Order: sequence, then structure tokens, then C-alpha cells
Amino acid sequence: MPPMDKNQDFSHFSGLTPDLVLDAVEQAGWMVDGRLLALNSYENRVYQVGVEDGPPLIAKFYRPERWTDAAIIEEHQFSAALAQAEIPVVTALPDAQGNTLRHWQAFRFALFPRQRGHAPELHDPATLEWLGRFIGRIHAQGATTAFAHRPALNIQSFGFEPRAWLLQTPDLIPDELKAAWADTSQRALDQVQRQFDLAGDVPQIRLHGDCHPGNVLWVDDGDEAGPHFVDFDDARSGPPVQDLWMLLSGERADMQAQLGDLLAGYEDFYEFNPRQLHLIEALRTLRLIHYSAWLAQRRFDPAFVAAFSWFGTPRYWQEKITELQEQIAAMQAPTLWPV
Repeated sequence: MPPMDKNQDFSHFSGLTPDLVLDAVEQAGWMVDGRLLALNSYENRVYQVGVEDGPPLIAKFYRPERWTDAAIIEEHQFSAALAQAEIPVVTALPDAQGNTLRHWQAFRFALFPRQRGHAPELHDPATLEWLGRFIGRIHAQGATTAFAHRPALNIQSFGFEPRAWLLQTPDLIPDELKAAWADTSQRALDQVQRQFDLAGDVPQIRLHGDCHPGNVLWVDDGDEAGPHFVDFDDARSGPPVQDLWMLLSGERADMQAQLGDLLAGYEDFYEFNPRQLHLIEALRTLRLIHYSAWLAQRRFDPAFVAAFSWFGTPRYWQEKITELQEQIAAMQAPTLWPV
């Protein structure tokens, strides 16, 4: 996540009216037909906008203070380079001057073509191998240069910084659970550090960063058949296995088989260092801590209050303690080996 943004203005999106969204798209050069559908997005605000004589567009309005303009443009440039390499990613549409980050009144936004498709069938070995081939191609391209404006995924940014912020923020973790969460999260991060030490010098490359099944749209037929990768909003530098582990689920044997299928395609295009297997549960642990801080930072956003009413309750924090305890055990278990 970007640096802990303690003073975000959550009233910003209150000015994002339907008329403003339609006006923004129209001034960008499209004739809108008045249809507007809000899509599920709690970080930014994303809409499907109907266009006369053409398919709908997707308009993403960026949350202020999350990314700099340079970081957003760098994300767009990364996905555009992937598309130029004939990797199926959905890229931001440029204006006549080639700019993909647009401005309208107080808002920054980007426009994307709507991509049809459904979630991939991750129980299918052929689907996993297909996904692995394209992730391998993304990583081969990602390794060619480094990000200049986007952060890295590491223990500090995804572990120690969010943990410290959660503990220092008043009235966030209930008093009766704060010591237990502090102790458990510290022991979890100690184990994460051990796993990173065991992994050794793993390369840090440009990644999708949030490659879960919801960010892959699968098309069954036609010239577009196969996976299409969307939403590079969390693109960052990190260990390559970050873009693989979120596609694994089920019991240990299931995940081993899934990992083997992914790597069968992946290694056609990019070498997989097996020492990264030490990082799978470590990265899952970092994501848990990071996600709690991410939610906490946005707890005053009206959209979050409605969607995450359970956040911050004693039950929530007790569940987080239990999850971290389970992760400590998972990190102490033998690493997965693909079959």
C-alpha cells in the first residue's frame, strides 16, 4: 500500500454525481447515451458508461492521495507495454495526445474498454497452465526494467508499517484484544522474516500485484478466447510468486497440484526460482496485516461504512488473531512443492 494516508478527505467522492461522470466521459470525446452503472470498487469509483453507437466504456475515478499522477501513468505504461507484447491485458484508452490519465473538475480518471468474460475455472489443469503461460510472459516483460514511481511489496511496507499504524491509532483495536493482536502479529512477522531469509535473494520485478481470480476475465470462444488480465491498480515491484499464490486454494494436495499446473505454463516463458516457495504463506500473512490497515484507513468513507459494518468489532479482531496464529503454523510447515 502507499504510505499510511492518515488524513484522507473521504468527502471527495460525494461530488462525483452521475451528471459529472457523464460530462467527464463526453468531454473526453464520446457521445454518452445516459446509461450509467456503478461497479463494485471500494478503493476508487468505477462506472460502466453507455455510449451511442458503440460498446460501453469503463470509467475509473481515482481516490485522491492514494497514488501520484506519475505512479498512475507508470501503471498505464506498464499495462500498455504488456499489450504491445500481445499479452491480453485491458489498457487505459489514450487521448489524442497519448495521455491516459485524464482530469475533469477536481477528479482524475481513466477510460477503459469493457472486457467481456467470467472468472476462470481454477479446478481445470488446462486453464491453470494457460494462466501460467501468460503470467510468465507478464513477468518476462516486468523483469526488463524497474518501476520508478510505484512502491515495492516487502516486509516493511506490507508488514511493519501497517502493524505500527494499527497499534498507534487510538480506539481502533479493542483494549481487551490489543495486547494479544500485538503479540500475535509480531510473532507472525518474525516468522515472515525467517521465510524471506530462507528464500534468499529473490528477484524483485514489476508485477500485477493483485492477481486474484476476480482480476482475470476468461473468454470461452472467438479470437479473444483465454484469460484477460484487468485492474493493474496495485501494480508494484515484488517477488514473482506474488502473482501466483492467490490462484491457489483448497487443501495442501490441491494447492500442490494447482501450482504444478501453473508452473507448467509459466516456465515456458520465465524461470521460477523454487526458493520462492518459502514466500507463499509469508506473503499471505503480509496481505492479512496489510488488509486490516487498508480497511482501517478507510473506515470513515461512507461507502466502506455500508459495506464493511463488521470492521473493528471485537469479533473481527479475534478472527484476525486466529488467522495470524494459523499463518504462523502454516509458515512453520514444509513448503509446497508442485506436482
